[in-house]
Amino acid sequence: MEIFDTHAHLNWREEYKDDIDEVLENAKAAGVNHILLASSTIEDSAISLEVRKAKENSGVKLSCMVGVHPEDATNFNDEAKWQLEQWLKHKDELGIVAVGEIGMDYHYDDASPAFEAMAFIYQMGLAYRYDLPAVIHERDACEDTLFILKSLYEQNVLRRAPGVLHCFSGSVETAKILLDMGFYLGFDGPITFKNARKAPDVIRMCPLDRLLVETDSPYMAPVPHRGHRNEPAYVKYVVEEMARLKEISPEEMARITTENAQRLFGKDT
Repeated sequence: MEIFDTHAHLNWREEYKDDIDEVLENAKAAGVNHILLASSTIEDSAISLEVRKAKENSGVKLSCMVGVHPEDATNFNDEAKWQLEQWLKHKDELGIVAVGEIGMDYHYDDASPAFEAMAFIYQMGLAYRYDLPAVIHERDACEDTLFILKSLYEQNVLRRAPGVLHCFSGSVETAKILLDMGFYLGFDGPITFKNARKAPDVIRMCPLDRLLVETDSPYMAPVPHRGHRNEPAYVKYVVEEMARLKEISPEEMARITTENAQRLFGKDT
């Protein structure tokens, strides 16, 4: 079974500074053959690029996304824009396969909605201009996120496959709107929780060719590791639960979601 973990923050040195080699070995042993390193800030993005280069012989393929998370939108200045452009101009040699994670988040008051919207729209523009999918974060900001994405869609400035709503927790109705625009949906540990509500229904409804699996490590470890630090090896539990909901084998779900990720992020990933 080969699995593609499409969202993991292995660039967070405080979380993985002592055992990243072991984490990658665990991933390999669990069948994870590819990990997409997630980023939240410019500094974060730079570390992702460093980790990819340093661990290119780990036996697990590493790819990167670069971008600024909505919680850091107040720091999305001209310098940040310039740096993203420099990286994206060399995306292939740097292993950059997506812009992210970007989006809208009203759960905390780290940045005003106006700053978040400006950073989000600008980075969606970068994704379109450099022909890359966007990895989108949305928390407590569904209405405004949909408004921005619909506006871009209507202006015909989204790729045919615009990206993924990572760690999707929205309703079936919201999922259908996103699927109609060409988006994929990413799911992680919370779908294994007993109190999972919306996600199971969304997964049952979602076409198989639009599903992705992820861990969002070090967050949201799935059962049976809930409450502990997450790592890519645990994505197998997400695959198993998603397979159960779609009434197929875990091996088939792993194959399908890996093919989906390769299609979205590029055949060479």
